[in-house]
Amino acid sequence: MAPTLPSPDIRRLRSYVFRLPLFTRTILVFVSLFWILELQRVWDVVQWGALVPKEVNLRTMYRLNTYPLIHRGFFHALFNTLALVPLLERFEAEHGTLLTGAMFAGPLSTLPAAGYLLFERGILGSNTALLGARISTYQIPTWTTPLVILLFTTALIPNTSFFGHLCSVGVGYTYALGYLKILAPPEKVLRWIEGKLNLLGRLPHYVSIDQKTYGRYGVLPTTSNPSLSGTGEGAVPTTYMGSTQRLGQVHAYFGGSEQNVFNAYKHEVQALAGKEYGEIAAKVSEIFRSIGLKSATQKYEYRAAGNSYSGENAYAILHAPRGDATEAIVLVAAWTNMDAELNQSGVALALTLARYFKRWSLWSKDIIILITSDSKAGPQAWVDAYHDEHLPESAASLPLKSGALQGVVVVDNALDHKFESLHIVYDGVNGQLPNLDLFNSAAHIASGQMGVGVSLQRMWKHDNSYRDRLQTMLRGMLSQALGHTSGPHSSFIPYHVDALTLQAVGNGWQDEMVMGRCVESTFRSLNNLLEHLHQSFFFYLLMQPQRFVSIGTYLPSAMLVAVNFTIMAIALWILSGRPPKRKSARTAVEKAKEAEVEVVKKDGMVAIVPKEDLTTVERRLLLPITLVVSFHFLGSIPLYIFNNTRRDLLSQTLAFSALANVFLPTILAIILSSYTTLSAHRFILLQCFSLLLLGMFLATLATLNFSLAFLIGLLAAPLSFTGIPMWAENNDAPLKISVQRKVVCNFVLHLLSPPVVVWALCKAFGVDAGAILAEAAFGWKVSGLWTQVVLCCVWWPAWLVGAVIVSPVL
Repeated sequence: MAPTLPSPDIRRLRSYVFRLPLFTRTILVFVSLFWILELQRVWDVVQWGALVPKEVNLRTMYRLNTYPLIHRGFFHALFNTLALVPLLERFEAEHGTLLTGAMFAGPLSTLPAAGYLLFERGILGSNTALLGARISTYQIPTWTTPLVILLFTTALIPNTSFFGHLCSVGVGYTYALGYLKILAPPEKVLRWIEGKLNLLGRLPHYVSIDQKTYGRYGVLPTTSNPSLSGTGEGAVPTTYMGSTQRLGQVHAYFGGSEQNVFNAYKHEVQALAGKEYGEIAAKVSEIFRSIGLKSATQKYEYRAAGNSYSGENAYAILHAPRGDATEAIVLVAAWTNMDAELNQSGVALALTLARYFKRWSLWSKDIIILITSDSKAGPQAWVDAYHDEHLPESAASLPLKSGALQGVVVVDNALDHKFESLHIVYDGVNGQLPNLDLFNSAAHIASGQMGVGVSLQRMWKHDNSYRDRLQTMLRGMLSQALGHTSGPHSSFIPYHVDALTLQAVGNGWQDEMVMGRCVESTFRSLNNLLEHLHQSFFFYLLMQPQRFVSIGTYLPSAMLVAVNFTIMAIALWILSGRPPKRKSARTAVEKAKEAEVEVVKKDGMVAIVPKEDLTTVERRLLLPITLVVSFHFLGSIPLYIFNNTRRDLLSQTLAFSALANVFLPTILAIILSSYTTLSAHRFILLQCFSLLLLGMFLATLATLNFSLAFLIGLLAAPLSFTGIPMWAENNDAPLKISVQRKVVCNFVLHLLSPPVVVWALCKAFGVDAGAILAEAAFGWKVSGLWTQVVLCCVWWPAWLVGAVIVSPVL
């Protein structure tokens, strides 16, 4: 069948819109209603609800709450809505509907308004109206983003209130730091109101106090600070338990006669080696039923890069004797692990633990035991179907389900002998990470209780030196930047389910019973949780199992890299508004014209200014904006090619794209110069908008995937310096760049073009480029990976603009 062009998943967008919480929906309705009312001319809605300083009195105090809902025109309302909805939805999911409504109608809107009125009317004596919701009113997971948005708004949008936005930013910072939380209603009062009015039962899409996600979206935690220990290289924070629910402090009893049960199941697994997936799933389901568990199977089939990924999952549910089937913990064992080896001991251990758990009556959460056919497609098919996000043509629905998933532990032991240590794998799809408390619990149980060594990022011999710490951190950053599936646990993390993989490595004296006790202790710790893990970090970099770097330490580095592009874009914008340099007067007429002056009166003051200094340069924006947008849409072509090419042709496709990038900028420059005049003024604006978009994209990406934003920012940094020099003259003449500068710029840009960088990294790490691109295509088709989207639609268009500007033919 002929491949189709990539298109946005309308079903996911529709599902997101339908899942918006109640208060967010209410704000959307009011913003839309007020915009519709602006279309009529009988009643001036803007004049009625805008925050006009001289119009605010005791009878018009309602303006302190109505100004965020009223906008000036369709695009003002649209852009503010697109920026506000994701943040407001996350704020409401974190704090609950009742608290969000109270804070939005209270201090988060009135305090910025009061500060604006005090400054605008009391100090400046002006009367500028304030309209539209402010993004910075809500917590944003980086302290620099509001400032960057503030600079963009002030520089690019006319008639905007700088001080109005600044007041909102200040209130947002103050609330995020915790100084305004005293104004929030007490939780006891909110619970009493919810219970008295039965809001959860009466109102659809209502988020209760007990349904909060507790900081899942990157808001910095406010728990106690970790301990610091100096080791000569500087004080490095050690990992600590943010949760107060005594994780990893239970006694494990697995062992003894369970060894014989494990050996029997391992013999069954080895007998099934090489069989068809349907036969394997049927046998596993039979074992589950013999234990006394309800079991089911699920078939799936995906196609990516010309390969087929098919299989059949088998799973069973152990219903908690002391629970109500609202929460569940998952134990996963893939039939083949990430190295395509038979996970013989891992599957046998999962079956043994299922039989062992069945005899206990202490479980308050359901336990799901999942045996997947492989480590990538199988878990993704199962978790998608569990949350009803699957495609029916790719994965079957699940006949059995339980409650909300609270945690996942994956067992990976393909060894046929005793192991030396446990390798903990925690990277999720698109660089998402589980809560640090889950990792700390597993590491503490293994090393502290069981005496088993713990390693991560394939650092088998870690001696706690500076070099090993740095190497571990860099490996983690590279894995996070790739965003690929690193194990069966990776498929669960995008659904806000904390998960990790315990992998047995080495040749030592630790047996499978020790690994089983680690799993048992972890499960009993998760079983004791009263609420979802939330009191620790979701954004971190691990240097070893006991030391980490928090988001507050590393995030400013990525933001500074992104701000580099923004600052250069602002400088180019200012340059584009400067009039051309005046030539020295040669004739009497020119000297007389140069001597012409104009009297300027303002605020009771008089000044005599040369007329030429009052000249304003009209910026011609249409062509630069059209070119920048077109280049970004042009990125969908390589995105489609790499995601739909067969596995055996991907290496050749990468080589061809690297070669095409050598000639493509020159070809585009020739086409552009033949149809229009490319003046210095237009080139300045072209580079300005390109760097502006690149800086905005990277600043936003840094809050989601720090490593990817940081690495791309470093590789794209030359774009700020290889284009138009700041001493260039802004006029309608052709752009003049010296030949030497063009040669150096072209050499640097082509050396750092995206295909060349991908090829060089594959060579440096000794991996096949085709395998990496096939993994990316699989992630795009199955896991929702968007690393290649950033490469093709963010980095490559910015590189292409820079290469066109310094093209030799211009």
